[in-house]
Amino acid sequence: MSMFIRRNLMAAAFAAGMTAATPAAQAQSDGTAWADIRASLFGDAALVEDGLVAIEAPYRAEDAAIVPVTIRTALSEDDPRTVARLTLVIDENPAPVAATFILGPAAGVTAIATRVRVNAYTPVHVVAELSDGSLHMAETFVKASGGCAAPMAKDAELALANLGKMKMRWFGGDAAGAADDPGHATAQLMIRHPNNSGLQMDQLTRFYIPAHFVSNVTIRQGEALVLQMEGGISISEDPNFRIEFRSSGAPLTVEASDTEGNEFGQTFPVEGS
Repeated sequence: MSMFIRRNLMAAAFAAGMTAATPAAQAQSDGTAWADIRASLFGDAALVEDGLVAIEAPYRAEDAAIVPVTIRTALSEDDPRTVARLTLVIDENPAPVAATFILGPAAGVTAIATRVRVNAYTPVHVVAELSDGSLHMAETFVKASGGCAAPMAKDAELALANLGKMKMRWFGGDAAGAADDPGHATAQLMIRHPNNSGLQMDQLTRFYIPAHFVSNVTIRQGEALVLQMEGGISISEDPNFRIEFRSSGAPLTVEASDTEGNEFGQTFPVEGS
């Protein structure tokens, strides 16, 4: 069992009240799901709200199954620290930890956008762990419900036929950069996958569709890590990730795997290189 799944199960247990709280945790809890999730993931470590990380999402979502979320980081250029890890938490979802992103130390990732399922009106948190071990937090609130149980938007057979197919899009700016003067690029990775949550019902058989989702995605530029994601049931059908990062001009190599052991991979040249 991966560390991500263990942490998600721990957070879910705390949120559901299935795990007895220690006296220290009880003292810190304010009765919200976040208080218990925070304790299960970060213990009693300080979470600073200082603007070094921000999160954007619609206050009232149009579709609870595909809610856009953007995480931004704002370290100054003279700050020697880097962002090592981002943890995205949807407090009221059955598995609260939607995704953990590990960032390459030289990748210069400043923004990650994706789409998530939201099961009930909920706070949404992001916690950034910096290279010095400090933790920085931001929060927003989303009004949406039923996203984790919403039926698939596409035909199941068609979805399986296209399982794992990938596409990369580039957006504006100096996407290619140069080896001696890297420029910032914005790229969007799209993966065809039903990302079944395990809470959706087959409308014909009335049985629940087993969970089947993309659990890991690794993006490298040359040999250097750009981003590694460990995801859960909260990432929407046909996962996509839009990333702002520092480009060396080398091709991007993507490797992904899902919970049934399927592995997918593809290499994409940087547009303009």
